[in-house]
Amino acid sequence: MEIKKTAIAGTLESSDIQLTISRADSGITIDLQSDVKKVFGDQIEAVIKETLKSLDVTAAKVKAVDKGALDCVIKARTVAAVQRAAETTDTPAWEVL
Repeated sequence: MEIKKTAIAGTLESSDIQLTISRADSGITIDLQSDVKKVFGDQIEAVIKETLKSLDVTAAKVKAVDKGALDCVIKARTVAAVQRAAETTDTPAWEVL
């Protein structure tokens, strides 16, 4: 899936994550800001990368501001941001969830 524009999903509320996804020439880069990055940073990034892979996103810049989100929330916010950025919100990829 091709990222066509920059899109945001999520909030900065407790137990949520705000993801901003934008175009990139190649590869996936993740800029993670989290109070629990030392402990859970690798897991948060893995969930984002796995979700991007399942959506066939091969090139994207991701900025993630985590406020203690669970894996299911991270996955849902990633899907929402990608679908907004790829302009495919009218045909959601429910099978990814």
